[in-house]
Amino acid sequence: MTAFRPLEPPRTQVSEAPIAIVCNGSTLGVMMASPTQIEDFAHGFALTEGLVTDVGQIEDLEILHHDVGIEARFWLRGASAQQLHQRQRSLLGPVGCVLCGIDSLAKVARPMAPLTQDALRLSLGEACAAPALLQAHQPEHDRTGASHAAGLFLPGQGIVLAREDVGRHNALDKLGGAMARVGLAPEQGAVVLTSRVSTEMVQKTVALRVPVLIAVSAATDHATRLAQEAGLTLIARARGESCEVLSGAHRIVKPG
Repeated sequence: MTAFRPLEPPRTQVSEAPIAIVCNGSTLGVMMASPTQIEDFAHGFALTEGLVTDVGQIEDLEILHHDVGIEARFWLRGASAQQLHQRQRSLLGPVGCVLCGIDSLAKVARPMAPLTQDALRLSLGEACAAPALLQAHQPEHDRTGASHAAGLFLPGQGIVLAREDVGRHNALDKLGGAMARVGLAPEQGAVVLTSRVSTEMVQKTVALRVPVLIAVSAATDHATRLAQEAGLTLIARARGESCEVLSGAHRIVKPG
């Protein structure tokens, strides 16, 4: 008979809390996320969800801690506020309309501005090795074994900025917010993920205007199609010695 014993001592558990994003008095979403770096999260969410194109458009951000969770509350003015109002109005419609489901499905394919041609070039070796470099920036994963990470890789410099979260989408939002707040140019680097690549991860990367996305795991077929349409270089299964270049191969320099 095989005897099973618990880990001794048990590993520390990762923290998770409900975080509400509240803009101009309306709750746009509530995510279960790691309750750290909330300012980065709010700024990144506003960018990746198309609420703003520049974090300077965000005003009066405050983080409120409640017994039931955390609120990230901020305001938009001018054109950004008007766009938000139009977006909220588009969500209103007659209940029971047979076309509502079709309309909702169409919103999944939100428009993405194609990435412009840029000078960024990565060697195939750099791209394949990037996720391994991210491991040194994952203290929460080392402590709990239960968090994802997103990092910004710059050629010749490695991972220059990283964020962790229990949710892979949240980690990318936090990275995007941190990049914008410290003034890192998105077109000069690559996003590196510890997760698989789904549709939302491609959409968020393109919204941040980062031209390359590298992931340690696989990509979905729809995510790959979106990356091709947007001109995003998508690299999956990057595991040291090998990786898959699924789109945008013009930015990857292969060995001669």
